[in-house]
Amino acid sequence: MAQKRLLMKGNEVIAEAAIRAGCRNYFGYPITPQTEVMHYMAKKMVQIGGNFVQAESELAAINMVYGAASAGFRAMTSSSSPGISLKQEGISYIAGAELPAVVVNIVRAGPGLGGILPAQGDYFQATKGGGHGDYRNIVIAPASVQELYELTVEAFNLADKYRNLVMILGDGTLGQMMEPVAFRDEEPIVTYEKPWATNGRGYNDDGSYKREHNTITSIYIDPDVLEVKNNELQAKYELIRQNEVRYEAIGLEDAEIVITAFSTCSRISRNVIRQAAELGIKVGMIRPITLWPFPTQAIADAAAMPNVKAFLDVELNAGQMIEDVKLAVNGAKPVYFHGRLGGNLPTQKEILDKIVAIHEGGKV
Repeated sequence: MAQKRLLMKGNEVIAEAAIRAGCRNYFGYPITPQTEVMHYMAKKMVQIGGNFVQAESELAAINMVYGAASAGFRAMTSSSSPGISLKQEGISYIAGAELPAVVVNIVRAGPGLGGILPAQGDYFQATKGGGHGDYRNIVIAPASVQELYELTVEAFNLADKYRNLVMILGDGTLGQMMEPVAFRDEEPIVTYEKPWATNGRGYNDDGSYKREHNTITSIYIDPDVLEVKNNELQAKYELIRQNEVRYEAIGLEDAEIVITAFSTCSRISRNVIRQAAELGIKVGMIRPITLWPFPTQAIADAAAMPNVKAFLDVELNAGQMIEDVKLAVNGAKPVYFHGRLGGNLPTQKEILDKIVAIHEGGKV
């Protein structure tokens, strides 16, 4: 049974959701536009007996997550684009050691220090690994403050289920906006045994150890051993692909044009669907909720529908997710793009104008 709806900022909801999911270990470093996550954790962790550390750097924060996760605890860090870049070495180590952890990226405009306004320019970094080596993060893209809550709780469950890093990919708009949110009375927390954790071997009655010594590492000097380890990782990623794809489909049954968009851009695009209908143009949308694993089959199925004539990908970048959209469409239908840069948001009119041009067969 849900409680009454509360008006809260997105960043604060992420922190509250993490606490409700059983996270008692948060390590971070301030950077706009995600600093409210830290502020909330700094206040709340003291009250509930958790651990909050403002680390000396982003590098330190991600390695503290590595340590807490190694001991079997639910742990999280959050940052924004340049800070996430600094965490990439640690993220790769976490992947190699197969540790469950949650990392939040409230994306700002780049490259470099860029600006503090919202962007989606970190899609490549998040979905293609980001650090060195062959690995994948589960990447979740909420589109509302309510989803920030629900999917952050789910992120901790998925991290433990697969011993994998899960990234919450938001943006400055989502992190800073205030919306009503309804919290559950009880969270759907899934508890997993962690016999691999470095949490002490314990003693039997005769004084002997209960188990062998556990080692958490990502270094394997023997190439054959490392290859086996990498193949095991790839098998796990394939299992995640098969079981954890999430997306929302809107109006595909009679759509002539299908918008692909995630998070903030999907919110802007919803009204465009209604506006296009008023002009006699049938528009649908596929909103990826998991950016990895990507809803490739859903988009491929839409591309095979005879009523669908084209796709329009809308992003807050120069065109990143569109590469995965094009791979899914596989040449079956044309794929067009509309994006804005520098922290500017695409307007409904801009998107609608693109849809009209596509529909009329003019220059897009």
